Amino acid sequence: MSEQEILYNTIVRELEQGKLVLPTLPEVAFKVREVAKNPDASTAELADVITTDAALSARLIKVANSPLYRGRVPIESVHMAVGRLGQDMVRNMVTTLVMEQLFKAKSPKLEKRLRELWKHSTEVAALSRVIASKQKDILPDEALLAGLIHDIGVMPILMKAQDHPEMLEDRKKLDTLISNLHGKIGEAILKKWEFPANLIAVAAEHENLNRNSGPNGPDLVDVVQAANLQSYFNTDKALDPSTRHKVLAFEKLGIDTGISVAELDENSAEYAEALALFENM
Repeated sequence: MSEQEILYNTIVRELEQGKLVLPTLPEVAFKVREVAKNPDASTAELADVITTDAALSARLIKVANSPLYRGRVPIESVHMAVGRLGQDMVRNMVTTLVMEQLFKAKSPKLEKRLRELWKHSTEVAALSRVIASKQKDILPDEALLAGLIHDIGVMPILMKAQDHPEMLEDRKKLDTLISNLHGKIGEAILKKWEFPANLIAVAAEHENLNRNSGPNGPDLVDVVQAANLQSYFNTDKALDPSTRHKVLAFEKLGIDTGISVAELDENSAEYAEALALFENM
């Protein structure tokens, strides 16, 4: 049995037995999500949870003053930020802002892979936000988070690969393993984190190019799937035009399969501003 088959079988077995080590959502994000889902929670209660983390507080204030969200009056406190953004948006934004904490590793080789994953995830997040902003029933901030976590299932695979140096060295074999497993693992992670079904579906289904979201308008998976495929434009991972043209997500979103939304003049500034949210994190 090859090293690739051994690692695949190990991961599947541990996942099925509930023994696979999955990343844990940072505590402050978990607490914020718990408070925000309570319809009786006040803005002050939510702000009080956030202010327990000084770094997060500073980042949230920076986001509230960013070109994407700023108003006439500068935001100077977490309480003001929560008031401007609203509890639902703050819930998604806080989770977005703390995610990079998970993309850390002691091994230099693993660190390189995790940084590549983070870069790709932030690009898909920014593209997802731009695409969602043109749709009437999809929240841009939720799309931003969805893009950021779409490949969260890759992380446990990379962690397990540390025990199999041959796999960590062989990018092609490791990428094949990731392609086969990360959707199923991502689904398990987001269920553990008690995320809503539409975000869980993003991790589970974004690679399914035959997916049809049904007769209604496009959904969050459509947005992230299109963003993910567009992030590969001009790379060796890009789909050939004929295959890309068959992906229903593009049609449902009204996106030209041959043009990146980030390169359109009307979207380029918004894309750059969304990407800037992840700078210095």
